[in-house]
Amino acid sequence: MYEAYFGLRGKPFQLNPDPSFFYGSRGHRRAMAYLEYGLHQNEGFIVITGEVGAGKTLLVRSLLEKLDSKKIVAANLVSTQIDADDILRLVAASFGIPSKHLSKSDLLLAIEAFLVSTTAAGKRALLIVDEAQNLTQKAVEELRMLSNFQLEDHALLQSFLVGQPEFRAIMQSPEMVQLRQRVIASYHLGPLDLQETQAYVEHRLACVGWKGNPAFDPEATREIYNVSQGIPRRINALCDRIMLAAFLGEQRRVGVELVNQIVSEMREEQVTPTAVGAPPVPVGSAQPAAVALDLQRLLADPEAAKLLANAGPSFDMTRFDERLALLERTLSTTLNTLSQLLKAAPAQQEAGAEGGAPAK
Repeated sequence: MYEAYFGLRGKPFQLNPDPSFFYGSRGHRRAMAYLEYGLHQNEGFIVITGEVGAGKTLLVRSLLEKLDSKKIVAANLVSTQIDADDILRLVAASFGIPSKHLSKSDLLLAIEAFLVSTTAAGKRALLIVDEAQNLTQKAVEELRMLSNFQLEDHALLQSFLVGQPEFRAIMQSPEMVQLRQRVIASYHLGPLDLQETQAYVEHRLACVGWKGNPAFDPEATREIYNVSQGIPRRINALCDRIMLAAFLGEQRRVGVELVNQIVSEMREEQVTPTAVGAPPVPVGSAQPAAVALDLQRLLADPEAAKLLANAGPSFDMTRFDERLALLERTLSTTLNTLSQLLKAAPAQQEAGAEGGAPAK
């Protein structure tokens, strides 16, 4: 979209974790050092936690790119809400071990045979579990039991557990005492500070050939930090919208006014539309069933369809069309706009009733 306008080779603030954009803040360098230390130890568990969007998955992918496939056989497992038996099948699948129709005992034997053969071939097996906070305690216990597999005095499997802060609470439960004894290092990945936020933004831009166009005012960078709280994913989402707005406005400099404008728009988009005439309900808050918006009934109503087809002049349709053409209008934005249109329905229906038309 805006890449050519600013002379960039690609999109600098994509949300998909890409190791080529890895930025080594103090926290990320230390977390990587813990993972590399774990690899050197070749045993036990390494636990890395961090807030949503802090860069944990990018950290894992960057580590995987560094590994020598001739020495390490790595499996990256992204967990969901699964029970103890399913975690074993996922581990087997991650290492390419056939597990269909195997009983639990046979499954454990198949995993152990694979680990023994890997070690005999002069390689090491590494299991990385992302989103570890989704694991049940029984599933975590199954992972601990896998760490018991040994060949002579060498551990056959090493595991890295990566998750959100709530995984720390799981680790501190009394049932996890045996696992805690196997953890050789643990680190919590925090947010970036102001200086790191500025360096992060410039680093992402530099990765796609940025030459100072657009320029970011210091006040704009400070506001980006204040709004994002130094969380990389939030920085990416905000800066991507800022770059788009600068492109649409044909601006070569990003000031704090532009940042505030985009922040305001993004906050408006985080509102869930309600029934006609009802105040908007913020996303995540309880919404009474009595005022929930029934889209199917709405679209089936001829009067409502007429209202949608004749949007009032108060709506900036030019800007809306531009956003739609650029595929930047999100579903939440569309629903919010729809809600604003419907707020005018009672007044228009009342006017129709006064003119002799039946009121709905």
